[in-house]
Amino acid sequence: MTDSAPPSPPPLSPDAQADALLVERVKQGDQRAFELLVVKYQRRIERLIGRIVRDTDLVFDLAQETFIRAYRALPQFRGESAFYTWLYRIAVNTAKKAAVELGRDPVLTESALNTEDEDEETSRRRPEPTDTATPDAVLASKQIAATVNAAIDALSEDLRQALTLREIEGLSYEEIAEVMNCPIGTVRSRIFRAREAVAQRLRPLLNTREGERW
Repeated sequence: MTDSAPPSPPPLSPDAQADALLVERVKQGDQRAFELLVVKYQRRIERLIGRIVRDTDLVFDLAQETFIRAYRALPQFRGESAFYTWLYRIAVNTAKKAAVELGRDPVLTESALNTEDEDEETSRRRPEPTDTATPDAVLASKQIAATVNAAIDALSEDLRQALTLREIEGLSYEEIAEVMNCPIGTVRSRIFRAREAVAQRLRPLLNTREGERW
């Protein structure tokens, strides 16, 4: 009886395939190809780092350090995961290391959540204020946002990171497992617990019952 072949990795998305081609060009000495990857992901990496460290003055430097580390490690990148998943993991580790060195607990701050440096697509999706937004509605909205931020700040580091990568960065469970270097079941558990903790804080404001989402 012959051994069965190991399962092949899932096919990459068209976007990830384009990244893979650029990575191969970098490995062949094309520095311009890496510059294209930096341009593509710099803003996303800066936003991710900004949600982990509290000092906005450090974000640019930490993003640069992330890309330098990625460039140096690129010859060892085997393409077993998408490039941006690999890059996110480097960014998270870089930001967490800096936060620890500064004696700070890496957190998701309100200023990071409400950063003005957003993708144009995200900005287009945001509904414009309307005349029907009464002062009471605006106040309630601010209270909800403040409650969500406080609930996220109160989460443990692992829960904050998992929730950030899922709800804000939009990574899949598989990609988060890659970034956080843990089983996918652990990722699902962390996100569930994080959502429940936020929901618990929101229930008095939204009058939802146990088990209901906000």
